[in-house]
Amino acid sequence: MKKSFLMLIAAVFLFAAGAKSETTPLKLVQTIKLPDEIKGRFDHFAVDLSGNRLFATPEDNHAVLVFDLKTGKLLHTIKGIGKPHAILYREDLHQLYITDGDAGDLKIFDSKTYALKSSVKLLEDADSIGYDPATKYLYIDNGGGDVHETYSMLSVVDTTTGKKIADMKIDGETLEAMALESSSTKMYVNNKAKNRVDVVDREKRELLASWPITKGKTNVAMALDEANHRLFVACRSGDLVIFDTTSGKELVGLPITKGVDDLVFDKDSKRIYAAADGFVNVYQEETPDNFKLLAKVPSGPSGRTARLVPELKRYFVAVPQHDTTPSEVLVYQVQ
Repeated sequence: MKKSFLMLIAAVFLFAAGAKSETTPLKLVQTIKLPDEIKGRFDHFAVDLSGNRLFATPEDNHAVLVFDLKTGKLLHTIKGIGKPHAILYREDLHQLYITDGDAGDLKIFDSKTYALKSSVKLLEDADSIGYDPATKYLYIDNGGGDVHETYSMLSVVDTTTGKKIADMKIDGETLEAMALESSSTKMYVNNKAKNRVDVVDREKRELLASWPITKGKTNVAMALDEANHRLFVACRSGDLVIFDTTSGKELVGLPITKGVDDLVFDKDSKRIYAAADGFVNVYQEETPDNFKLLAKVPSGPSGRTARLVPELKRYFVAVPQHDTTPSEVLVYQVQ
């Protein structure tokens, strides 16, 4: 009897120890409550690490919110933006670049005073961006269905001079996220209208190839593991489609929560984070051909836009106002 009791105690201890070691990849450590007037969906975040600032884009409030990155305190509201979508911060120039979908332009702000310095005229629905840190060129999708065209524009802005230097037409009325290779002049663009990935040569400014997506629908978010030649395409149908960038071949479709809007690959931990409707789906890249679902971490209704800050081991998710709960920014610790 005594021996059986001791064995039972040992088994309970081992189970508890095992459960304790099974840590979730994301742990909620802070909830930033936003003012009641902040309603509607959010688009993409940006970060100023040295200045300790987080920039958020509540689209319907025609503004960008500036938070203290560590405390969550609201520091400033940048007003006068029709519909903010994506933000680039250049620390060396102390400038913020914000796409404004309603105005159809790229607004350039002084990041110290928050004063509007200039704007670059584009077409309506100026939205997603891709940045080349080598040339300092910013690639912006704009136009398309909102201006009653069957093609979209991929515009190139020199962020040093603040001038547009090129436009490239791409067939399809809606483009979404893009990813740039650093070892070549290739970039990958989600062509949502055609349900495909378009491969563009940034230097020649021409379309190199188009890869049909058959394992998912409504491709919006994108991330790249350049070292292992893997392109991750997140679809709102609830699929994470993985391509081999050397061949353009679809390798696999992995299940994720429907309604995704943000995707990031952390090259150091080899984790993929997909923010979708109510959950963050976290996958581990065990090898370039094997992926393991680590967790579906609860966030909030329509909590689809997020930002990973690996330097701080933090992951931020914007959750719009729902029912009687005000808009929030959820802060997770990466574990």
